[in-house]
Amino acid sequence: MSDDIQTPSCGLPLTPEQHRVLREHGTERPGSSPLNDEKRMGVYHCAGCDAPLFDSDTKYESGSGWPSFFRPRDGMTETTVDKTHGMTRIEVHCAQCKGHLGHVFPDGPKPTGLRFCMNGVALRFEPS
Repeated sequence: MSDDIQTPSCGLPLTPEQHRVLREHGTERPGSSPLNDEKRMGVYHCAGCDAPLFDSDTKYESGSGWPSFFRPRDGMTETTVDKTHGMTRIEVHCAQCKGHLGHVFPDGPKPTGLRFCMNGVALRFEPS
């Protein structure tokens, strides 16, 4: 039996954890992503459809336990209001496959003041 789950909307195989996060709006444990320590130049892609989402020069250490960025690539992410878990947050999803990536908060660094707090399992890093 395979650990991959085929996603009809995008066609890329996902691990069970990627499926839980991207398709069921789950959250990975803080500090669990190897991408937290990624420092090379490159591009972060959606693990669900391979769309390029974030450039490495927008990544920063937020102390949150999740990979954080201050700006996505233009037109590559969309947001919706998330009122689950007794709070109101802004959910970020991939504009191409609609996969859940994480949330955006208004406490990031300049120049945007935004913190795109992403689940590392929802991303794939491609070094330059």
